[in-house]
Amino acid sequence: MKVLITAGPTREALDPVRYLTNRSSGKMGYALAQALVGAGHSVLLISGPTELDVPDGVDFLPVETAAEMYAAVAQSLGRIDIAVFAAAVADYTPVKVASHKIKKSEAPFTLELQRTRDILGSARAELGFSGTLVGFAAETEDLEANARDKLTRKHCDLIIANDVSKPGIGFGSDRNEVLLVYPEYNEALPPASKHTLAHHLTSAILTLHARLEDARLEDSRRKT
Repeated sequence: MKVLITAGPTREALDPVRYLTNRSSGKMGYALAQALVGAGHSVLLISGPTELDVPDGVDFLPVETAAEMYAAVAQSLGRIDIAVFAAAVADYTPVKVASHKIKKSEAPFTLELQRTRDILGSARAELGFSGTLVGFAAETEDLEANARDKLTRKHCDLIIANDVSKPGIGFGSDRNEVLLVYPEYNEALPPASKHTLAHHLTSAILTLHARLEDARLEDSRRKT
């Protein structure tokens, strides 16, 4: 299979020395890329800035901003069988970026933000992706409900959700605990290292892809 994975955070510049970002380390996406390559698949890893080593055997495309990640995904998605969007992409970006460092003053400072393009939400309708679509959901409350809402709104085949408010898992940690949210049911995976969890997720994603491909073939046979 040809697999696209996004990972890490994005950075949205405020001025030449400051930016908006989030706590994502990229560890889960990188571990998943490594596991899929180890299973014999071709992986394109599109990553925001991290401190991680690029896994051996992956095609690597570094980006910084949400706009750059959207452009990289749009350019690559047409040749992909499975797309896994694990990156924590900024939802907002500054309307204006200062050309020089913003100086501190006594006056209040107001920052005007605008929405970034929704990469996962654009995959089907705007970018025409027809393969297996997997998204991640980092939540702090109502994990299942929010993940299932995301699954429906963004036309995913699977959402991998985790509660980042729990200590010891999620952003920056070497461990994670996830809930797999499918259209028909949920499956909870116990806490594990992100390396171990990546192998379980690889198996789940490949099994899902095979099932969806069988359904597509059967549907094609009925139509002919």
